[in-house]
Amino acid sequence: MRASVLSDWLAQRLDRGNGQPIYRQLHRLLQQAILSRELPAGTKVPSSRLLAQELGIGRNTVTQVYEQLVLEGYVSSATGRGTFVADSAPDEIVGAPDAEGPAAKPEPLPLPLQAKRALSTRGARLIAGAGVSKRQWGAFMPGVPDVTKFPARVWSRLHNKYWRRLRPDLLTYAPGGGLALLRHALADYLRTSRSVRCTPEQIIITTGIHQSVDLAVRLLSDPGDVIWTEDPCYWGVRSVLHVSGLQSRPIAVDEEGINPSADDLAQPPKLMLVTPSHQYPLGMVMSLARRRMLLEYARQNQCWIIEDDYDSEYRYGSRPLASLQGLDTSGQVIYVGSFGKTLFPGLRIGYLVVPEALAESFATASAELYREGQLLQQAMLAEFIAEGHFTSHIRKMRTLYGQRRQTLLDAAAQRYGDALPAVGGDAGLHLVMQLPEGTDDRAVAAAALARNIVVRPLSGYYAQPSLAPSGLLIGYACVPDEEIAPAFNTLADAIDATLPQFA
Repeated sequence: MRASVLSDWLAQRLDRGNGQPIYRQLHRLLQQAILSRELPAGTKVPSSRLLAQELGIGRNTVTQVYEQLVLEGYVSSATGRGTFVADSAPDEIVGAPDAEGPAAKPEPLPLPLQAKRALSTRGARLIAGAGVSKRQWGAFMPGVPDVTKFPARVWSRLHNKYWRRLRPDLLTYAPGGGLALLRHALADYLRTSRSVRCTPEQIIITTGIHQSVDLAVRLLSDPGDVIWTEDPCYWGVRSVLHVSGLQSRPIAVDEEGINPSADDLAQPPKLMLVTPSHQYPLGMVMSLARRRMLLEYARQNQCWIIEDDYDSEYRYGSRPLASLQGLDTSGQVIYVGSFGKTLFPGLRIGYLVVPEALAESFATASAELYREGQLLQQAMLAEFIAEGHFTSHIRKMRTLYGQRRQTLLDAAAQRYGDALPAVGGDAGLHLVMQLPEGTDDRAVAAAALARNIVVRPLSGYYAQPSLAPSGLLIGYACVPDEEIAPAFNTLADAIDATLPQFA
């Protein structure tokens, strides 16, 4: 394009009626002309006065656009000479013109090939096995609490209090390990409610279970080391391990929890990841004998145990069980927990309790790797716990979830009797409905989603889904009582449509 026809080209493309400022349109069009080489390098562009006259716009607008293009490197300006398209236009780094003419633009790859080419091996593996759902609320999303029952007025009062008396140190990066006030409140709570033996200095504040496990894995293992995981296990933690470089060895569970075979025991791992208080997703409790065996095995073989205290606060009909960490006398257990299920997932505050000898290293590494913040939230949470609101909220929600659990069990029994038994329903926020052997539980989950019901296929939690038992994870915590039975009937319609024997 010759400079003499630039004003006509621009005039045809400026839209004075679309509500977008003329400045932005002119800036974008000139960028486009330079990047596409409609205006080749070295071309002199019209003066701001001339271009403004020909386009019928203010000269200040054109001057402002030219100044911005100079700052961005698209054009250069010399006093007395004019404004020229720069030789260093951004797209020229792709390829230089040769003797035959401008460099040919590479043919763009199809989007699937672009994605495949862009991702690393472990990145592609992570995406292929991702279990995250696009839906995070509604019947019957597993693992989601009823956030509508959160004591918002109390939280709002604390929020306003800290903003009124704003301290600069609460708006900067968090110190290693997190806010001391929260670590002290947590230590008191964990000692009394979970029999965790710790000092505030042993607590490291994180953003949740994923980051807690990631930090422990980074500091206590090297790529290639072996970690035992329960089979089945939580897909989110499995994804963290997939990108860590560790060799994950699935260990089957039985009614007493993780159950390593003689062959497994003959090859000690570097780490074990277990959910002793409420196995996820099946719900069994690790027996005392199995706990003692694991602790002694870890002591003899210098293994680390990562204890995910999943849903430990929510047991129906019995008291919450003591932690595995409370039985540890040799400092082999890393205890992790979060407030995602007890308060609300969006809070994004979790914690680790590490052996005393590791506390300083973990605090330093947390600050070094993640540069944490959220100190205002941590201060509010510390006071929320200290004033007794946290334990009061848990008691209230335990009663509510127990009622919803029973409502769901009654709805299932009324529709199917004993044909589709539920397991793992005496704790946590979900139960598992077993499906007949050979059922494609992923197809059932898809049929439910088509009816606006969210459930998770049990097979997806196993290391080898094709060999796994069939079932559905059904969450009841975030479903209002009066909606549980109708929602289950909708789910049952999806089951019946997929399994002819129940139609």
